[in-house]
Amino acid sequence: MANLIDQYHEASSRAGAGGRVPHHQQRAPPEPIGAGFINARLEDDTPIFNKQRISFTPRSSITHMCVANNILVMAMSGNILLRNDLEHHPDQPEELEISKSLDDSIHNIYLDPTGRHLIVSMKSTENFYLSRNSSKPRALAKLKGNQISAVGWNREKTNNTSTGEILLGTTKGLIIETEIISSEDSRFFQASLEQHVKQLSNLGKEQPVAVTGVVFEKGPAVTQGTHRYFIMVTLPGRLYQFIGCIPDSPEPPVFQHVFSKYEDVPERFLELPGNFGYSCLQFFHDSRGAPKSFAWMTGPGIYYGNIDMSGDYGEDSVTIDTSLIEYPGDEMEEAPLPLSIVLTEFHLLILYPNRLKAICVLNQQLIYDEGFPDKFGKLVNMCKDPVKGTVWAFSKSSVYKYKIIREARDVWQMYLDQEQFELAKKYCKDNPAHTDKVLTKQAEFFFKEGRYEKSAETYALTQHSFEEVTLKFIRLEQKEALKKFLINKLAGLKTSERTQTTMIVSWLTEIFLNQMGRLKEQDVLDQYGQLQDQFRAFLSTPRVKECVSDNRSLVYELIASHGDVEDMVFFAELMRDFERVITHHLQQDDYPSALQVLSKQDNTELFYKFSPLLMQNIPKETVDVWIAKRGKLESRKLIPALVQYDHLKYRAQGNEAIRYLEFCVQALGVREQAIHNYLLSLYAKLQPDKLMKYLNFQGQDPDLVCYDLKYALRLCLEHDHKEACVHIYSTMGLYEEAVHLALQVDVDLAKMNADKPEEDEELRKKLWLEIARHVVEKEKDIKRAMEFQRECDLLKIEDILPFFPDFVTIDHFKDAICTSLEEYNEHIETLKDEMEEATKSAQEIRTEIQSFRNKYTFIKAQDKCSCCGFPLMTQAFYAFPCTHKFHSKCLTEEVRQHLSASKCHRIDELQRKLSAKSSTPLHSVDPELAKQSQADKVGSCRCRHRSFGVVLPSEVWHWTGTLYSRCCF
Repeated sequence: MANLIDQYHEASSRAGAGGRVPHHQQRAPPEPIGAGFINARLEDDTPIFNKQRISFTPRSSITHMCVANNILVMAMSGNILLRNDLEHHPDQPEELEISKSLDDSIHNIYLDPTGRHLIVSMKSTENFYLSRNSSKPRALAKLKGNQISAVGWNREKTNNTSTGEILLGTTKGLIIETEIISSEDSRFFQASLEQHVKQLSNLGKEQPVAVTGVVFEKGPAVTQGTHRYFIMVTLPGRLYQFIGCIPDSPEPPVFQHVFSKYEDVPERFLELPGNFGYSCLQFFHDSRGAPKSFAWMTGPGIYYGNIDMSGDYGEDSVTIDTSLIEYPGDEMEEAPLPLSIVLTEFHLLILYPNRLKAICVLNQQLIYDEGFPDKFGKLVNMCKDPVKGTVWAFSKSSVYKYKIIREARDVWQMYLDQEQFELAKKYCKDNPAHTDKVLTKQAEFFFKEGRYEKSAETYALTQHSFEEVTLKFIRLEQKEALKKFLINKLAGLKTSERTQTTMIVSWLTEIFLNQMGRLKEQDVLDQYGQLQDQFRAFLSTPRVKECVSDNRSLVYELIASHGDVEDMVFFAELMRDFERVITHHLQQDDYPSALQVLSKQDNTELFYKFSPLLMQNIPKETVDVWIAKRGKLESRKLIPALVQYDHLKYRAQGNEAIRYLEFCVQALGVREQAIHNYLLSLYAKLQPDKLMKYLNFQGQDPDLVCYDLKYALRLCLEHDHKEACVHIYSTMGLYEEAVHLALQVDVDLAKMNADKPEEDEELRKKLWLEIARHVVEKEKDIKRAMEFQRECDLLKIEDILPFFPDFVTIDHFKDAICTSLEEYNEHIETLKDEMEEATKSAQEIRTEIQSFRNKYTFIKAQDKCSCCGFPLMTQAFYAFPCTHKFHSKCLTEEVRQHLSASKCHRIDELQRKLSAKSSTPLHSVDPELAKQSQADKVGSCRCRHRSFGVVLPSEVWHWTGTLYSRCCF
């Protein structure tokens, strides 16, 4: 199998010999692609201009041809037109007769860029118009007498029925404006197709001369509603430019606005000597339709240039970068005169009677030269489809089509040879190998000019040897350029190239540190600050940050080796190595900075580790940060930072600790006992005025308070906070101790605590007596002691009297004794009434019980259970005086729904006794049933879930076989 190079040469040898240029002008074979590119293919060697002879044999000679938008029109001898739609009906040409006159013939034909409008100029000065949708040419009556030699089509306003305003050049040098509209849309029903005909200029005043080319283009807006226009007109040896402004909605003649400014001034034109009686004007438009370049075929050569309509290069011209391209030829032989030219984006095609040549406009080199066989006749003319880009040439009997294939394939190399690197990159952007070559050449160009940093940036975009490039800059000690190359090279590395990334990052870090160290030694602080900002920005880029995260120890070592503490701290912060940063600040006694770093990170373990030291030095700021974190910190773990051993020395710390603990308790609702215990201890030591407020806030339910009662009591006793001790005693249920201690503080406090054991009247009385004794014996306030009778209903006068001293007279408590005796009498009367009422009720109950003993009921065989509806006598049952009857099982289940668990258990126990097969007589169970408060007050359930009435406690008949056994509940 042939290798790739052999295949390439074989393909080259198969290419047609036609169109080949001499060997020294051929393109060099593609160079091998540098490192970094794989699977690259060699350049396609297909010719740019691919010729194809059309299989067409005309019945008569072809005299003229034009093509636009795939509409091809050929003029034949005999005044016949062949119109062919190459896109839809390529094999069905339409034959049209222009004139039957044998004395007249076609002078030329002109087809607009859309292929809709055709003008035929006759040698007799007759002119005809043919629209795309018509098969019958129509005479242009108003133009009779003017032999048209050039047409400037309106590219903007043309449509299916109108040409828009167009400019016509004649063989006498006249410039005429007109507009052709087909008859069906003709204004005011005029018979003539020309809406207006106006001569605008006469360029043949001195001597009649043919206009060979007319082109006009609309430029940018000058003011609102006005645009700049330019008109280019050529004669065989002259080129005119007319530039002016035209309103957006002008009255015809439209172009009078442009030509009028040139009426009273001398003619201005470009004249080239040595014309051969005719010329050709060609324009090339870019993809947006804007004119880009022009070419004018004249005697001495082809005048070529670019078009700039901005007005930046003067008000009187739109041509820039113009040059005269000589016709290619052999110095030993006289070259024939060219017939016509066609302009493409990068090439000029020149047609001769027997060959076609192509010149590249970039380097003016001949790149294509192909002869035509004589058997098909000499070539007559050539034209280009402005829409499709195909080129057509013809002889009297043959038609040739040229397809332009990848015209810009070698343009990059030409721009590269001219050192126009940006244009070279533009035209090889789809080929990585070519792009790399251009970038390499550009980098070398910058390097030779001493623009090292620009060279470094460009080298970084290439696949050039990394080692070779770096050595270039190292040899010249261009550290800044080397740094720029490394930075840009790093940006171009793939994510997977970790080793290369690590190497470059390490190298750049060392370069930055060396440069900063040198500037610091030289005390150039401004430059040092700028470079430090660059270094930090470099470390902060995502790519570098990811790399150094995996190799942070290496970077730490590099920075430490240069003794750069500031950047060490910055790097640690960048790596979120906050422990290292905080430790550094603490070692420098810079507590605010340490706290600032601590506050910006979210690792709570660092708070627990460093808070003790921060709390000792900046307690307020530390607590502010804690509070700002709200519930993110576990307050229990901060207790070591809050604990202080000398509350007098660290009073500020203690107050801040209280502030934080209050925040935890009040704002966060913390209920941990350790927190509350420590807060209570700080209150007891530092802020006793808040102690009682806290205790009252906690309440007196021993199961709900958050602090340890015994610890709190011991602490308050230690610091002699008696009122707090009283509160704690009371919370613990030690009312005697609470009252005893309260009497040392306040009698009212003692009274309040004496009333707390509400369910233990004996204890309450005892506590009140103690208070009374204290008031009598300690305070000698007998009157106040006597008032205790009204405050506590348990105290009597006789309870207090033993506390009075012997010298006290009866006057002090006479009223109290009288009041007490009156209350005794009232109480005795009340008891007597209650006894009489109880005796009467007992008698009624005995009578009722006796009457129930003699009652009975009848049970029928068809009676049913009031609960389940099944026959009653199929199992044990209960019958009630209210006529309700229940199976014992149904009644039990019904009653269970309304009883507590203990009563349900009792029912199960009674049922087991009733069903036991023993000799226990039935009457021995009756007392048990009686004890259940009349069958657990079955009737009190009131049968909530049934329709039957209330079941009252009464006698129950229990069926036992054939006997009726009476059961009283």
